[in-house]
Amino acid sequence: MVSTHPGGVQLSAKQYLPQTSSNNINVSPNQEILPLSAKVNSQDHLEIGGCDVTTLVQQFGSPLYILDEETLRTACRQYRESCQRYYKGESQVLYASKAWSCLAVCAIAASEGLGIDVVSGGELYTALNAGASPEKIYFHGNNKSREELILAIQSGCTIVVDNWYELHTLVEIAEKMERLGDGEMGGSSHPTTPSPHHPIRIMLRLTPGIECHTHEYIRTGHLDSKFGFDPNDLDELFTFVSKQSVLNCVGLHAHIGSQIFERQPHQDLAAVMVQWMSQAADYGLTVTELNVGGGLGIKYIESDDPPSIEEWVKPICEVIQTACAAENLPLPKLLCEPGRSLIATACITAYTIGSSKVVPDIRTYLAIDGGMSDNPRPITYQSVYRTVVANRMSAPLTETVTIAGKHCESGDILIHNAQLPKTESGDVLVVMATGAYNYSMASNYNRLPRPAAVVVANGEANLILQRETYQDLIRQDCLPERLKN
Repeated sequence: MVSTHPGGVQLSAKQYLPQTSSNNINVSPNQEILPLSAKVNSQDHLEIGGCDVTTLVQQFGSPLYILDEETLRTACRQYRESCQRYYKGESQVLYASKAWSCLAVCAIAASEGLGIDVVSGGELYTALNAGASPEKIYFHGNNKSREELILAIQSGCTIVVDNWYELHTLVEIAEKMERLGDGEMGGSSHPTTPSPHHPIRIMLRLTPGIECHTHEYIRTGHLDSKFGFDPNDLDELFTFVSKQSVLNCVGLHAHIGSQIFERQPHQDLAAVMVQWMSQAADYGLTVTELNVGGGLGIKYIESDDPPSIEEWVKPICEVIQTACAAENLPLPKLLCEPGRSLIATACITAYTIGSSKVVPDIRTYLAIDGGMSDNPRPITYQSVYRTVVANRMSAPLTETVTIAGKHCESGDILIHNAQLPKTESGDVLVVMATGAYNYSMASNYNRLPRPAAVVVANGEANLILQRETYQDLIRQDCLPERLKN
């Protein structure tokens, strides 16, 4: 990014504002860098959801996650409506809650008609307590514990089986439940959910062997992956599952990665999955659901050019319909599970600028009151973000600085070579597109309390995550009597 236009006009933070009205349903949130409700008010401050970001920091402190409800709901609706528009069969969009699992986010997704994709007992517990219907919850994971599997069975959600160990464990648990009754199995049902009857609803996760040009750690579709059954084992797999009366295999699942801009891989995946569905029928398995995963990327920086939500959904629907017609198969229920493209752009993180350090002829460090504990993605994935100063939105970008976190770690750098106006201690720095995998991966490194989070809409801000206190940090600590002074 450069600090001036070719014509010599200096840029400001206003360049990141959404280019079209947020009331325009054609605006795809994943193609914007700031939330759809972002604007600059008369004080030259950034507003999100009708709330002045600097005022939010004064009220709730910093670092502060600020979630724009309008952007999240718009993305949910675009996925749901695109599936309904382009797919002739039944469809269900799931929110991949690993991107950000908390009661409020799951509740918003559920209120928009989305199901919830969970990958742990904790995420399952959160989704249930947020009011998500168990029939719309799908439980993933490559090493679910027995306790998690029992909780999933008792809750009545669908279990996405990842490997042979899990498959055999599920059969063992189900057969024991038939003998003893699930009340004697341990685990704990959700208080409002009756125990389900057998057989247990499952899907099978398969590894499609489709490569995507994305970061090595977030590619899950290539054959050398810890996830899913090898497609070379399909005959053995389908034979085994077809003989298990305690299991009801309703569908197949595959996922090829994350932060993907390419369209062809997902279309290839859809075609391959219909072939698998046809193959399953040869073993007496009636596959009625296909889950094509998620992975649509978002715009973190100016050069990122992801497809819109509609542009991602439409060809997948068309490929599945065409392939099913060619195989003379009924249309399955189509599932997809976006995470990042639903939540990332909907959130910003606000920090307060503190110290600075000039290394002559090398760089200027600008330190903030957070860092790798509230956003570990730069140090983990070398992820790149853009930033603005919330209280100087019209000021020209005249400074090139490196945004450093406050942790005792030399690698705690959030942004290299950020373009900012001249700043002062106390200014509010905003990092954009932080809704995905920031809170979810946050830690207490250096014993920093995790930040608060608010959801904003129509000028109102509501706390959805309380800021941790020092007392919270030692809440689980145990000090043996013999160590006390």
